[in-house]
Amino acid sequence: MLNIRDLRIDPVCLGQKKLLVDIVPVYEYKDNKRTDAVVAYLYIVALPDLRLEKLGVKIDGKQLMDKPDGFAEVEFDGLEVSAYESQGHTQITAKAAGVSLVNTGKKPC
Repeated sequence: MLNIRDLRIDPVCLGQKKLLVDIVPVYEYKDNKRTDAVVAYLYIVALPDLRLEKLGVKIDGKQLMDKPDGFAEVEFDGLEVSAYESQGHTQITAKAAGVSLVNTGKKPC
């Protein structure tokens, strides 16, 4: 039987622009309790082509850039998007290997 976790979503479906609006630490959990150890960061992007819906993209390791004042257009290296089911609802998850600012000739807002 096919499992929804085995399906991958083409990142092109997210649209051309990804606007970084927030960066949130992801903490390690041991025995179902959160520790103080940060293991990754979630880069929250708004997607203009999808009615500004937001998506968190997890990148393992240290924080790669500062949180923007407002928003900044970014692109992800090795972006993978997939779906999973939780409590009867389909959810979207994303991970990447890296993130960088898109060079638009302007400073991030």
